[in-house]
Amino acid sequence: MPTALIVNADDFGRSPEINAAVLAAHREGILTSASLMVTGAASAEAVAMARATPSLAVGLHLVLVAGRSAAAPAELPRLVDAAGRFADDPVVAGLRLARPSARRELEREIAAQLTRFTATGLPLSHVDGHLHLHTHPAVLEILLPLAVRHGARGLRLPRDPLRAGLAWDRSRLLQKAGWALAFGFLSRRAAPRVRAAGLAVPERTHGLMQSGAMCEAYLLHLLDHLESATAEIYLHPTRGDRLEALGPNPHELAALLSPRVRERIAERGARLTTYAGLVAR
Repeated sequence: MPTALIVNADDFGRSPEINAAVLAAHREGILTSASLMVTGAASAEAVAMARATPSLAVGLHLVLVAGRSAAAPAELPRLVDAAGRFADDPVVAGLRLARPSARRELEREIAAQLTRFTATGLPLSHVDGHLHLHTHPAVLEILLPLAVRHGARGLRLPRDPLRAGLAWDRSRLLQKAGWALAFGFLSRRAAPRVRAAGLAVPERTHGLMQSGAMCEAYLLHLLDHLESATAEIYLHPTRGDRLEALGPNPHELAALLSPRVRERIAERGARLTTYAGLVAR
């Protein structure tokens, strides 16, 4: 059976340059969906773009690290600083989220971001998280029922095989091994609960091993080695010239616009879809 393939852009709403890249990648390339940072500096522009482009599926990019809160800082003293910013380090952020004393604040913030998304009027395609902190056990326990209540159709689990990633590029070996170990464990633990909640979960999610380096050649490589019936590839495109280690990066937009990539999708018989499309299968 041909692979049903979601192609997603993260960080929608973070900046005008990212917003422009998302729109171009959807209109002119292979992008099927995007994940919105509702507290991003350019979130209002992103929402306006999405409303004018109903063919673009939009989900929530839950921010609990390296970003701003939706709830007032005074309501989240254990999670954010006085300016409403979460810790930039995911380990520090994860330790804060794990504290039982922070649970009520965590519930408040997750609900606030979902409520802000619902207020846009956009259908909630899916939920994922900045730096995948949505897979943190304390977060997932709160997030699942709230995501269902707000109409989410799916949830990302970062299941990107280490062996396949290293076959392409052995750089950042220790970092990739750590990611594979941590997120592989969290994803295996979460998958039955996510499915039991009625949310779609692709069998494979590619992007973790090459975060910030999702070039045309790597997309062609992935497409030639798709083995699952359902998959997601996520990227961090931008029109800006600023390079970040884990993205966004402008070469990822070029990959999404590549005629060679589109042709390879057709040759492989893969079907571009969204999380709602997976639910309808």
